[in-house]
Amino acid sequence: MNDDTQKDKLRQHFARRVTTQARVVLDTWQKLREAPENSSAFQADLVSAADKLVRFAQRFGMDKHAHAGQKLLSTLKQWPPGGRPDAESMALLQKTIDELSQSTLRRTDQDTEETPRTFRRTPVYVALDNMEMAGRLIKQLEFFGFRASAFPNPEALMDACALHKPETILMDVSFGGRTNEGIATVERLQERHDTPIPIVFMSDEDGSIETRLRASRCGGEEFFYPAVDPGQLIEKIETYTHGNTVEPYRVLVLDDSRAQAKYMETVLKKAGMTAHIITDPMQIIHALEAFTPEIIILDMYMPGCTGMEIARVIRQQDRLHSVPIIYLSAEDDVSKQLHAMSLGGDDFLTKPIDPKHLIATIHNRGRRARSLLALMIRDSLTGLYNHTHTLYLLDQEIAKAKQKGQGLCFAMMDIDYFKKVNDTFGHPIGDRVLRSLSMFLKQRLRKTDHIGRYGGEEFAIILPDTRESDARSVLNEIRERFSELLQPAGDREFNVTFSAGIAALNGDSSQALCERADRALYKAKEQGRNCVLSSDD
Repeated sequence: MNDDTQKDKLRQHFARRVTTQARVVLDTWQKLREAPENSSAFQADLVSAADKLVRFAQRFGMDKHAHAGQKLLSTLKQWPPGGRPDAESMALLQKTIDELSQSTLRRTDQDTEETPRTFRRTPVYVALDNMEMAGRLIKQLEFFGFRASAFPNPEALMDACALHKPETILMDVSFGGRTNEGIATVERLQERHDTPIPIVFMSDEDGSIETRLRASRCGGEEFFYPAVDPGQLIEKIETYTHGNTVEPYRVLVLDDSRAQAKYMETVLKKAGMTAHIITDPMQIIHALEAFTPEIIILDMYMPGCTGMEIARVIRQQDRLHSVPIIYLSAEDDVSKQLHAMSLGGDDFLTKPIDPKHLIATIHNRGRRARSLLALMIRDSLTGLYNHTHTLYLLDQEIAKAKQKGQGLCFAMMDIDYFKKVNDTFGHPIGDRVLRSLSMFLKQRLRKTDHIGRYGGEEFAIILPDTRESDARSVLNEIRERFSELLQPAGDREFNVTFSAGIAALNGDSSQALCERADRALYKAKEQGRNCVLSSDD
């Protein structure tokens, strides 16, 4: 190797270090944009990452990156410590970030005049060697409201993940043309992020235990061998993206040390959780009622009482019987730890607390608690609320609507000619149609709306604070779009429609409201199906 070749390799090495640091800045900014309510938790990280970028870029003579980093640092000085930037500051920061994004593009991409994309919604990335299948998947994903992109090679995927951490990745285990190169790419990707990206792996050639274990160890949530059709893949992708649309874990922390409590609050918020901190054990009942936590963290030893005593009080309330309780203490006597957990605790963390250990424990406990609750209130096939819980929610929303003087609409939906679908294509395809409609509804209705599987092919929707005309307009739009969706069945495809009936609250009971919506649905069926009618039609 001659001197020129060696110098060139050194320059490339240094350039990679600078661009990698630039992507750390961009990734931190993306996290801030996704959780603006926790922006102060990312402020110090963003300043630190930008400062490191400037030092690296100046040291290695990369002027464009150095200039963009200095401009970002200058802009960040206008952001008050611990506060949230106003709209004008956010716009200025975004403009600076866009300049930095442009400087990280590969030479082949720098000729474009298009502003680098900042996703408003976290994307789904598709990494398949079969680009035709990738294109079909993206088209279907976009139909369900996802934002999806495909990539031709591992380098392009790595660049995209550095700019925008994806919600999930569909990955061919041999993406890139070599055995297990897809898994190797994921292993490198996961090292860049504090929390792992959910990966759905698929393979046409290798289903061995060795490959499956390696895929699982780097964040593989699913492994399909042999590969499956787009319908099944989209169902799985929806499973791992839906978690980003639900509420963050609500964590109640009781610690008599204000400094420790504030530290915990910062750690939890930075991880995207909603934290409620109290330092007085006597406030616990009020905090439980006002905050309704999903996870409770208790200090073991406090003035006036112990964490074990508080746990026993909590467990005396039926509605909190299954809420995970995690103890915090400097206590390292294992027998005392076990005794504490026998009195109502689920886990024990020893101070000083490792933030990564804490967050991992909360995620594990929270996921299991939500899974148990889902088994009780959700339909196992579609993931929607079951019949009983839907009626419970309807009673709750009617009470709220009457109290606030707001409107409310209730809709009943039924898939047209569903028996014919089952008879023609089989019950597994019929089940997939039910799941596709449930996904369609979840993607297009508000978070405040409630969707339930009423029974069989019948669905129920509760639309709080909604006029009948608006409910009809929304459901008609969903009906039209759903009728255009191609349902895969092996080497065949077909379309499905539904009918719906709507009833607006006019002071009647939940039973009367259901009956009126049901009659409207019956009229829609009589009038030829594939339409939406109200109870006044």
